[in-house]
Amino acid sequence: MATSKLFSPLSIRDMTLKNRVVVAPMHQYSAVDGLPNDWHLMNAGRFAAGGAGLVIIESTKVERRGCGTVGDLGLWRDDQAEAFRRITSFIRSCGSVPAIQLGHSGRKARSERPWEGGRPLLENPGIADWEDWQPIGPSAVGDSPAAIPRPLAREEIPHVIDAWGRAAARADAAGFDMVEIHAAHGFLIHQFLSPKANQRNDDYGGSDTNRMRFAVEVVEAVRANFPANKPVFMRFSAADGAGWEIENSVALAKLVKEKGVDVIDCSSGGIQGAVNTAAIDYGYQVPYAEKIRSEAEIMTMAVGLIVKAHQAEAILQAGQADLIALARELLHNPNWALQAALDLGIDQPFDLVPDQARWWLEKRAQVTRKLTPPDASVR
Repeated sequence: MATSKLFSPLSIRDMTLKNRVVVAPMHQYSAVDGLPNDWHLMNAGRFAAGGAGLVIIESTKVERRGCGTVGDLGLWRDDQAEAFRRITSFIRSCGSVPAIQLGHSGRKARSERPWEGGRPLLENPGIADWEDWQPIGPSAVGDSPAAIPRPLAREEIPHVIDAWGRAAARADAAGFDMVEIHAAHGFLIHQFLSPKANQRNDDYGGSDTNRMRFAVEVVEAVRANFPANKPVFMRFSAADGAGWEIENSVALAKLVKEKGVDVIDCSSGGIQGAVNTAAIDYGYQVPYAEKIRSEAEIMTMAVGLIVKAHQAEAILQAGQADLIALARELLHNPNWALQAALDLGIDQPFDLVPDQARWWLEKRAQVTRKLTPPDASVR
C-alpha cells in the first residue's frame, strides 16, 4: 500500500508521536481520594505496551467537588501529581507519549459508578466531605428534577477557572506531555456552552459569545500554566442534539485555536444523551472532525466506532482527521495498534512494542508463517 498515515509520525509543538493511534480517555472509577493506583498503571501500561502512540489518562478532576463518582482521579492537590509519575514514566518507557484529560463534572457530580446504576447520590452513604461535594452548574438546571445543581455565583467562576490552571501545572509536574480539556459529554464546560443547561443572564450566559466565555477562559488558564512547548487538546461534543450544533463548534474551535489549543477531539452528545442513536454507525462522528478541520483550520482527532485498521487509515488518507482515537476497541484488544500495523503491511511492525514482547512475537510470526492454516478440527 501507499505510505501509511496511521503509522507515520506526527509532531505537535515539541511532542512527537510514533504513530496516529490514540488511546481515548476512559473513566475507570477506581481511584481512592483522587489518587491513581495499580489498576491505573496496568490499564494505561497495557495500551502503551500494545503500540499506541499517545495514551490519554481518563478525565481527572480539577476540583474535589468536580468528581463524578468516589472513584474519579484528581489533580487538585500536589500529592496527586506525584502519584502519577510512576504511570507517566512507564508509558514513556514503552515508547508512547503520556497525556491526561482534565475535567469537572459540574451538575453530573456526586453519582454512583455506572455498574452501581449511575444515579445521583441523594443521601450521604458515609462520605466524610459530603457537603463539599455539592454539584454545581451554570444554572439551577439538572439532568433530572431530583438532582438540581447549585448555580455558581458570578464571583465564584474565576476560582473554578483557576483550578484548571493549577491542575495543568500539576499535570506538567507529573510528567504529562499533553493535556486535553474536557469540554464535552454534558460536563461543566459543556454545561456553560449549552443553551439548555446555561440560563444565566450575566456575561457567562445568553448569547453564543457569552456561553463560550467560560470555555475560552479555561483554555487561557491552562495555556498560561502548561509549558508553551507542550500541546493542548480540547474535546468537544461537536453537536449535542440540545441546541449546540456543529456550526457552534466550528466557531468555538476558531476561538480556542487563537488561545493555544492545537487539536480538537470530536465527540458528540451528553446534555441529553446521544445526538441521534438511530444514526450511530461505524465512524459516525468522523464528519464532525472533517468539518471542524476544514472550516476552523485546526487539527482534529476522530473517535467513535473506529474499529479496523483500513477504516482508520482511510479517514486519515481522506484528510478527515489527523489522529484516530479508540476506546472500547482497545479494551477489547490492547494490542490493536500492533494488529493494525500487521493488517496494513507496515515494515517491522513488531518494533511498535517493547523488546520484552517484540522478541517473542517475532518468533511466533516466523513459526506461524510456515504452518498450514488450522481447520475447524484443530482445538
